[in-house]
Amino acid sequence: MQLIEWRLDRLDELVSLWNQELGRDFPMRKELFEQNSFQDENICYDASRIAVNEQGQIIGFVVGKRWQEELEIPMKDKTGWIQVILVHHEYRNKGIGSNLLRHAEDAFQLAGMQEILLGKDPWHYFPGVPLDSYEDWFEKRGYHSFGKEFDMLCKYEGEVAKELPALPNVEFSILKYEEKEAFLTFLHRCFPGRWEYEAHQYFQKGGNGREFAVLKKENKIIGFSRINDNSSPLIAQNVYWAPLFSQELGGVGPLGVDSAERGNGYGIAIVQAAIAFLRNRDIKHIVIDWTGLVDFYRKLDYKVWKGYTSYRKVL
Repeated sequence: MQLIEWRLDRLDELVSLWNQELGRDFPMRKELFEQNSFQDENICYDASRIAVNEQGQIIGFVVGKRWQEELEIPMKDKTGWIQVILVHHEYRNKGIGSNLLRHAEDAFQLAGMQEILLGKDPWHYFPGVPLDSYEDWFEKRGYHSFGKEFDMLCKYEGEVAKELPALPNVEFSILKYEEKEAFLTFLHRCFPGRWEYEAHQYFQKGGNGREFAVLKKENKIIGFSRINDNSSPLIAQNVYWAPLFSQELGGVGPLGVDSAERGNGYGIAIVQAAIAFLRNRDIKHIVIDWTGLVDFYRKLDYKVWKGYTSYRKVL
């Protein structure tokens, strides 16, 4: 076994290995893997490696990331992320996974990182370790759990048309491109960090606003929800696993309301509005990803679909 550098020219083989080992639950597309594991500026090439056998065939890999973009957006700059670590089933229990993980950890240590998170990276696949998979393996290597996250799903039938919520003194709409700066200013003020970063990336990649439902009061944005479908300029988190569905998959989230405006029912209303916009695009399956608010979304008939355990290791 040999560890070689992280290389785009091995894309087809990497995706093939992923689908062989994980494709039943998490089917990978080349476009998604390239987007998240090669195009992300935060990939730490020192921490990322491909394991090959004596014939040069890929038998495992690890992708590490750390924050490297020069943006005026607060992100975790002392955190290393393990985006994914995977070993071919015929080569497990031979120390290959441990070698890959150790390599990534050593690289993060040299780069001055203070902690490692499993998943949760910019352009992540998972918000943690999928439930009932390898929690014990990571715990034996010094990782500690700190909560659960869930993806939730609702399947709709019947008529397509859905009315927007009717609340006094506020309105719901799809974000217009000319509202871009006002929207980014709102996010920077109310939700600095990841959600602001994802919106920034969305516009950088050609987004025109159709992926955001916004809540306005006196013509000012006070809330938002991201909405995704197969026409979005990026493959977004809640539609990663769209190949599992025979019909188009839609996604809702993240979402948030200005803290000064909470307590008025706006939170659930912006979700209802986001769902209505997607339903009026004839989308019958909608996922809300990476949430701990299971009871909240159950009020809208969403059910737990996939689960994850959050893990951290302090360096």
